[in-house]
Amino acid sequence: MDSARLTQPYVRDNGALRPATWDEALDRAAAGFQTAIDQHGPTAFGMFSCSKTTNELNFMAQKFTRAVIGSNNIDSCNRT
Repeated sequence: MDSARLTQPYVRDNGALRPATWDEALDRAAAGFQTAIDQHGPTAFGMFSCSKTTNELNFMAQKFTRAVIGSNNIDSCNRT
């Protein structure tokens, strides 16, 4: 195992990273999404999904972006 690999989430407090629980890290990520949506509207959010993943994962990504966030800004780069 690579010793530089992260094994737990980190959050930033006052400019410094510190270890956090998964619940805290996910709550902060969700709060960041909500702040961006509140300040700039849902179209400020975009999702870029991988064309090499499964159709099911791409479907979940677009459904989350459209139904939860309220944005149609999604691309799966299927042209490559």
